[in-house]
Amino acid sequence: MITRLLSPELRPIFEKVMEGGRIGEAEAEALYASKDLNGLGAIANVVRERKNGNVATYIHNQYVNYSNHCILACQFCAFGARKREAHAFELAVDEIVEKARAGIQNGITEIHMVGGLHPTLKSEWYLELIGRLRALDADLFIKAFTAVEVTHLALRVFKKPIRETLEILREAGLSAITGGGAEIFDPTVREQICHGKETAEEWLDVHRTWHRMGMRSTATMLYGHIETHAHRVDHLRRLRELQDETGGFTGFVPFAFEPDGARPGLLKNIRHATGFEELKNLAVSRIYLDNFDHITAYWVSLGLPLAQQALNYGVDDLHGTIREEKIFHMAGATTPQQQSCAALEKVIREAGREPMQRDTWYRRITPKTVAAEPAIA
Repeated sequence: MITRLLSPELRPIFEKVMEGGRIGEAEAEALYASKDLNGLGAIANVVRERKNGNVATYIHNQYVNYSNHCILACQFCAFGARKREAHAFELAVDEIVEKARAGIQNGITEIHMVGGLHPTLKSEWYLELIGRLRALDADLFIKAFTAVEVTHLALRVFKKPIRETLEILREAGLSAITGGGAEIFDPTVREQICHGKETAEEWLDVHRTWHRMGMRSTATMLYGHIETHAHRVDHLRRLRELQDETGGFTGFVPFAFEPDGARPGLLKNIRHATGFEELKNLAVSRIYLDNFDHITAYWVSLGLPLAQQALNYGVDDLHGTIREEKIFHMAGATTPQQQSCAALEKVIREAGREPMQRDTWYRRITPKTVAAEPAIA
């Protein structure tokens, strides 16, 4: 029945997916070129339902950005700052610990923490921070640092190999690393939008190393700027290949570039990706990344109404409560900075899915019993 409703270019791909086949790069580019959005959603939902049934998940987490002081100046980034810039900030360890303590009292299961590549913080600062967070709650997942932060810590702060640096951080209490900083893997694109940031190979190697230590991480893609569909497919291909190798990625979290926060130059006049393009990207990702169990709609970027729609385009996860997001909002995002568990469960139910809370590794869990969440203004 579905086959008859699909546009002609999607029918052979749908049949291949139904037979359990793996689509290639040319087929992925054909998916991106298609204008049959509902057809893409139908195929993506076949994959979603096979992997996750009718369940859609979220995590009760809290974001903490410890500092935006950064030695880089990526074209797309409104977050990073030199120390003397007006929007520069740096939190003390005590401040971060108190934020986490308040979150734990409200039932969070994860602290999600990233920052800029700080030019002067010492190894002792990072170890004290992680250790004190771990001391708050042995069950709290401390998810921190992008691959470029890990590379920075290894080369400039701990001055040790990547593996040894990750082992030190894990011993201190680190539970997971984040998927940020992947951007687009193509080197010509990276040179233009994030000159000086680690290469695709270096990003992948940090995650490969972490996975070989028996740990897990997410993967991301920043799209909707100067990249082509071929660049997106190349990015997805490299992620799929590493997942074939390690199996260490828990989920994929793509998000669109926020042009309002771009630095003057190449990216300043680019229009934000349309809702059509955002749903398409999620659907293609679900179809192509056949070895990823989960595709997350990042509501901070999409907005909650479109994230709800994404549950019909291959998505099975709405990310989390977040509670204090800075990076996208400093770039111009107008979405709320947080959501309640009740709000996330409501939109999941309204989409016809069964809501369930998850942990950092996307395992379904029973929510903690805590006092009622405060109302969100």
